Amino acid sequence: MGRLRNLLIPGVDKTLLVRDAVKTMPDLTRRRFISGGASLGALTLLTGCDVTDQFSAEEMLKQVSKFNDAVQAWMFNPDAMAPTFPESAITKPFPFNGYYSLDEAPEIEAKDWKLEVRGLVENRKSWTLEELYKLPQVKQVTRHICVEGWSAIGSWTGTPLHDFLKIVGADMRAKYVWFQCADKDGYNSPLDMRSALHAQTQMSFKFADEILPRAYGFPMRIRVPTKLGFKSPKYVLSMEVTNDYKGGFWEDQGYNSFSGS
Repeated sequence: MGRLRNLLIPGVDKTLLVRDAVKTMPDLTRRRFISGGASLGALTLLTGCDVTDQFSAEEMLKQVSKFNDAVQAWMFNPDAMAPTFPESAITKPFPFNGYYSLDEAPEIEAKDWKLEVRGLVENRKSWTLEELYKLPQVKQVTRHICVEGWSAIGSWTGTPLHDFLKIVGADMRAKYVWFQCADKDGYNSPLDMRSALHAQTQMSFKFADEILPRAYGFPMRIRVPTKLGFKSPKYVLSMEVTNDYKGGFWEDQGYNSFSGS
């Protein structure tokens, strides 16, 4: 430990170092961090070490993010339901959300698309859209909460993910269901198994009682109303049941993986 301390540049102001580290956080995370009154002492307590002496600012933030994920997962109640709304409350028009324009959104041909199922499952067959449409479906009117600070209410119809996981013989003791999407940068995202099995987590095939439009993730998206919007991946190509944390598009950039709403 003493050798690591010697790597510090003499005269570095530790408080300024932490302040600069906070600037690297995503906007929403940074606002929560600052509004929570976090200090150098608090960071040392949370991570169990003297963060400015032993770690780079980036590593310190990773430690805090992991701590936040663990606390949120511990607090998560799989029986608590996200609010539902009457159809009169639906936001019109429901906004397109993405880190690219709608013109750049994937264009997928239904006849060519198949959902690949991998990992810790008994049945690894690929599913056509026609096969998925035949599964029992339910409708929910729930709020989409974006990490950028806005929200919108939409109507989504599809198959509860926990039902599909049972159909394919998924190992429910596994830690994650990991989704790969067709977005131009290979969007992907992990979902912890407790959230995957939540009654409202859905494989959505319709929006407002119509076939899911391209803007909202055709041919299938995952809707997780108990989490922030980026945890509801669109244009899904495959799902993998796994015990390995594989990261994700936004998670790898510093966003909390749990990200409950």
